[in-house]
Amino acid sequence: MIPTTRQHNLALLSCCYPLAALLLLCSPAVTGHSQSPPSTPPDSAASATISVNSALVALPVRVTDTKGNVVSGLTLQDFSVFEDGRPQKLTLFQQEDAPVTVGLVVDHSRSMGPKLAGVIAAVSAFAHSSNPQDEMFVVDFNDDVWLQILGGKPFTHSADDLEKEISAVSARGRTALYDAVSEGLNHLRFGHCEKKALIIVSDGGDNASHIKFSQILDLAQRSQVLIYSIILEGDGQEENPGALRKLSKSTSGISYSPSSKETIASISALIARDLRDQYTLGFAPEKSANDLSFRKILVKVSAPGRGNLRVRYRPGYFAVDASHSSAQSGKGAS
Repeated sequence: MIPTTRQHNLALLSCCYPLAALLLLCSPAVTGHSQSPPSTPPDSAASATISVNSALVALPVRVTDTKGNVVSGLTLQDFSVFEDGRPQKLTLFQQEDAPVTVGLVVDHSRSMGPKLAGVIAAVSAFAHSSNPQDEMFVVDFNDDVWLQILGGKPFTHSADDLEKEISAVSARGRTALYDAVSEGLNHLRFGHCEKKALIIVSDGGDNASHIKFSQILDLAQRSQVLIYSIILEGDGQEENPGALRKLSKSTSGISYSPSSKETIASISALIARDLRDQYTLGFAPEKSANDLSFRKILVKVSAPGRGNLRVRYRPGYFAVDASHSSAQSGKGAS
C-alpha cells in the first residue's frame, strides 16, 4: 500500500490532466433514427467518453431498442455523425469488448462498518465480471487515502487479488472521499486503455478531505473518465448520496442506490456490462486544434428493419489547449 499526501491531492487541482483527448461537459443524448436527440434522465446515461488526438475523434456509442436491449450487428453504413451540424466522414468503426482501465474507490471509514460485506461483494462482482485484460486498481480511504499496489505493480488483472486486498482493510476513522476521488482520477492517467472509469463505493459522506466538492466536481468534468457510484445508504447522519449522484451525472456516468430487490453484486455486474456494450466511431475533426470552442456532436442510426433505435453518446466536447496541460511524469505509478 502506498499512502498519498494532502499536498499531492492539492497539487492536482492546480493543473489540467494531460488529456490525450477531450473535455466533455454535457449529459448523454438519446435519439431515434430520424430525429434530433432529446435529453435523457441522468441515471440512464451512456457508457464512455469521447477521446481525441490531433487526427481522430473517437466516439463510443451505445445502441438499444425500445425495450433497452443492446443492438449488435450494425455496420459503418448504419451510422451518421455530425459535428456542429456538418456531416463527418467516419474513418474508424469498432464493435468489441475492449479492455478498460478501472479504479475502484472504496470507503473504509467508520460509517461503512455495517456495510463492509456489501462493499466486498460489489468489488468482487465487478472484478469477476470484467474483461481479463482490464487494468484495475483500488484506492482505499478513511481519514487517509492510499493506493493499493498489488504485486508491486500499479495495475492488476486479478479479481482474486482485488478481493483479498479489500477484505483485509477494516472500517475506522473519518471520511476523505473527495481526496480519494482525486487520487483515483490522477492514477487513471497512467493506464494504457483508451476507456477509463472510476467506480465509487460509499455512502457519499465526507468530513476529512482538504479538497472541496466543487473542486473535485470540476476535476471530474475536465477529465475523460466515466464515474459510476454505488451508494450504500443507511441511517448515518453524515451520508450524502446527492454528492455522488451529481458527480456521476456530471461525467455522464450512472449512480445506483441498491433497493431491496437488487443486490450489490448484480449492480456491479451491470456496470461491467455497461462499459462494454458499445460501438466506437471515429472521424477527423475539421476545426483547428487551436479552436477551443464547444463542438456539438449528433449521432443518427438508420437501420431498416431494426425498429426505432435509441443512441446514447456524449453530445459534444471541448478541445484541450495543450499549452495548459501538465505532464507530471513519474507520479502515481510507483
